[in-house]
Amino acid sequence: MSLESEPANPDSLSRLQRTLESAAVQRGITGLILINAVILGLETSASVMAEVGSFLLLADRTIVGIFVVEILLKLWAYRLRFFKDPWNLFDFAVIAVSLAPASAAFSVLRALRVLRVLRLISVIPSMRKVVQALLQAIPGMGSVAALLGLLYYVFAVMATKLFGQAFPEWFGTIGASAYSLFQIMTLESWSMGIVRPVMDVFPFAWAFFVPFILVTSFAVLNLFIAIIVNAMQSQHDEERDQAFDKITQQSHGDALRLEDDLKAVHQEVREIRRLMEKQNG
Repeated sequence: MSLESEPANPDSLSRLQRTLESAAVQRGITGLILINAVILGLETSASVMAEVGSFLLLADRTIVGIFVVEILLKLWAYRLRFFKDPWNLFDFAVIAVSLAPASAAFSVLRALRVLRVLRLISVIPSMRKVVQALLQAIPGMGSVAALLGLLYYVFAVMATKLFGQAFPEWFGTIGASAYSLFQIMTLESWSMGIVRPVMDVFPFAWAFFVPFILVTSFAVLNLFIAIIVNAMQSQHDEERDQAFDKITQQSHGDALRLEDDLKAVHQEVREIRRLMEKQNG
């Protein structure tokens, strides 16, 4: 028997859904996530664990228990619709990792308990919007990443040919050149650390490095920001259009109800007039 076909009281399920989605419950879950984040951070301190370790472990288990109850209530309230929401699946996966046993074989999973803090993303709407915008921007970002990779390959080959013999540690191979160019792109010790020593041997090396920095650091990377901003703006416009459509539909419904009320009033007036004419006649 499927979950959707199991007998249940629709009114009770509806009340449970409203309760789970209420602002008070969401604020409570958000508070527990923040408290749990502090606890997980304190557990990394040996001195704190020596003093109040048992209390922290108890509080951690209690909060995890509350999260498990929340997930179970959502499964009961939403049935199969629970698995159609990716944010529910995200919460389910995070809580499942938290329940991993503490044996050595699962020590890595236990270290991933800190992922529970990421539940703030699914609880706070503004964070969800940012993540959704990032996901929408992935196709465009992939194109920019491909362009950046192509530029890296071209400049890495050129740098290996130009500076490989004099500076094999930095530009001896394509891989070493790519890593050195990545350091230059991030502007981390690029001038005094790499470029100026190269210019001592090749005075016109600036004609290679300066265009590389301009193209990668100030042009291509800014395309990533432009794509993300455009995705967030598109999502904002979509939400605004949805809100406008909802208001329009509500206004249209109110207009129809008002028209029905006016028709009913006119009908009552005609009935009263007919009765008065009948009495006078």
